[in-house]
Amino acid sequence: MTERACILDTAPDAVGGALPAPAAPAVSSPESAAPAAPRRDMPRERLRTAGASALSDVELLAILLGFGLPGHDVFEVARTLLAQFGSLRAMLDAPPEEFEALRGIGPAKAAMLQAVTELARRALAQALDDKPLVDSPGAVEDYLRLLIGGRPHEVFVCLFLDARHRLIRLEESSRGSLTRMAVYPREIVRRALTLNAASLIVAHNHPSGAVQPSASDRRLTRVLRETLALVEVQLIDHLVIGTRDTFSFARHGWS
Repeated sequence: MTERACILDTAPDAVGGALPAPAAPAVSSPESAAPAAPRRDMPRERLRTAGASALSDVELLAILLGFGLPGHDVFEVARTLLAQFGSLRAMLDAPPEEFEALRGIGPAKAAMLQAVTELARRALAQALDDKPLVDSPGAVEDYLRLLIGGRPHEVFVCLFLDARHRLIRLEESSRGSLTRMAVYPREIVRRALTLNAASLIVAHNHPSGAVQPSASDRRLTRVLRETLALVEVQLIDHLVIGTRDTFSFARHGWS
């Protein structure tokens, strides 16, 4: 019997729109401009005295970039990066080739920015190790936002769990376009049985950033729950991941 795929189509039901553009940085008058050296040292001093949360994105990025390349002010490089990509998240998700045309960013700094993102992903992944995932839903959602929240196309992932709700494996089950993706529930059930999973969490992203589930998202959730129940595997949750927000079907009563 040929299996029918569940087609996720987020375009008709998506709520919201593009993320707001970042506010333009304030421009200081020549009289109030600080000398170059103190200006560079100020964010580091504030970091030591007030903590990293007190700094702006530009200041944190300037600290990360260091003193920039010769002939380029590190604060201007940081502002240019954020303006170019629209957000800190989009910048960290960008492939290396997108940095090549930007003045003040060489291969070494592009590699460093990618390394920062990967370190964050691994740190969040380690927080999930050997812990029941139902006890740390916030960590799961943070990890998934970093993993797939900024992808330019739809991705469907499965977190297969053992009887104690510990992670066995995370796998990408399907990949689609900006608004459509085919998901095969029978293949997910087959994989759960192969891995001897007792339960699983599934998630997919909405590249638009809006996390309100579409009609096809709701239909897929019903089909998955019913199909998995036939083989005594529990679907713990279906998460819709945006760049900033997450929708949980379980928290919303599976409606």
